[in-house]
Amino acid sequence: MIGMSGTYLLILGHGEAVAWVLREQRMAFPARRHAEVSRLEPGDELLVYATRGAWNNPTRDRGRVIARATVASPVTVLDPPVTVAGREFASGCRIRVTELAPFGGGVELAPLVPELAAFPDPASWSVRLRRPLLALPEQDAARLRGLLAEVAGTREEHLAGYLEHATGPRAARAV
Repeated sequence: MIGMSGTYLLILGHGEAVAWVLREQRMAFPARRHAEVSRLEPGDELLVYATRGAWNNPTRDRGRVIARATVASPVTVLDPPVTVAGREFASGCRIRVTELAPFGGGVELAPLVPELAAFPDPASWSVRLRRPLLALPEQDAARLRGLLAEVAGTREEHLAGYLEHATGPRAARAV
């Protein structure tokens, strides 16, 4: 995608990871996914999706698009790797979070799946979320972007709520 910015759903499945990404304004990827994520370029848009299991109560919580961010640096090998939520990540990039929904808010994805081209088979849509990134066609990105803008504020307004709900001893460290 040389010379063009893409939009991706950035999929996070653990509350501590969500808090780390939002607090540090960085994204880290496992080694086995380096080829998949190496196509990210500065300027690409990320719509951050927290899975329904991210906050440890998938029967209560819903998977939601919670933030909008821009890739701010190329993906590079991390030396040393970083550990987040007990997992080691070998590559990463800087991001700039431009919009953030209040904790517990955001755009619930499941009801929109039948309308989104990124999910050609609504019956098995969740299988496409078992990766860190999902490329979004522009019409899907525009729909999600618009809905998020209706409920989101700034990172500074809403970050504390995510830090308070993250698990792990270092998750709530001051910004």
